[in-house]
Amino acid sequence: MPIITLTTDFGIKDHFVGAVKGALYSELPNVNIVDITHHISPFNITETAYVLKNAYKSFPEGTIHIIGVDSELSNENKHLVINLDNQYFVCPDNGLISMIASEIKPTKIVEINIHDHLNSSFPVLDVFVKVAAHIARGGNLNIIGKEIQELKKLVEIQPKTNQKQNIIKGGVIHIDNYGNVITNINQKLFTSIGKGRNFKIVAGRYKFNKVFNTYNGIINYEIPLEKRQYDGEKLAIFNSAGFLEIAIYKSNLETVGGASTLLGLKYRDTIMIEFEDIEHPEFIPINP
Repeated sequence: MPIITLTTDFGIKDHFVGAVKGALYSELPNVNIVDITHHISPFNITETAYVLKNAYKSFPEGTIHIIGVDSELSNENKHLVINLDNQYFVCPDNGLISMIASEIKPTKIVEINIHDHLNSSFPVLDVFVKVAAHIARGGNLNIIGKEIQELKKLVEIQPKTNQKQNIIKGGVIHIDNYGNVITNINQKLFTSIGKGRNFKIVAGRYKFNKVFNTYNGIINYEIPLEKRQYDGEKLAIFNSAGFLEIAIYKSNLETVGGASTLLGLKYRDTIMIEFEDIEHPEFIPINP
């Protein structure tokens, strides 16, 4: 039984998700449809890339992922099928796959070119569903279109370092359901640049000099339970996906708010990490 996932910014108020699922069942009555999310912020391809990168790895080989974010066809936003990591991605060429393809090279990239493709105002329904069904039936990708070699790169997903390798400049790419702030700085980069040096993280007006591996790492368990007051404390953590996250411990979005609200951090805000210069141990002030 084929597995097809859906990742979109459609929300669930309108007919879009239902129409796509209905079309899939019409094409493939025994298909297994999995919703990754339909709550991507409208047209937010960096958020899409982050969510998809951390979801697709849990699916078995041969899974087909339909991605409906910023999917309108244009000369600068073509439609693709990508065979990557033994899975298939049916998506626009808007850079969102580059976050995954930066680590794993695609086996094959095909630019979709089918007759229904030309006049569609709802390409996820009219094109992506047909392409996914074709793949699920074992169809040859070359029938769908022509093979190409390059994907559009999403430059803003990649953090930058300075020439002396003392600073990493990244940014906020996602605010999760708890209000936690996810950056594009991953633990691998942090470790390779930092090399065990002291550091400080600058996130808006706030600074951190420690990164935890778990949320409850902030707790000192030697303190009696009745005296602990950690709820609402801010912390930096490498999350389960390996990305630097600014969080509020046990945040309550209804009464207190999450890190995004409390710390005034939003999508695309700059996050800086400055490492101690061994030759000049004092920290140099950062101007984000």
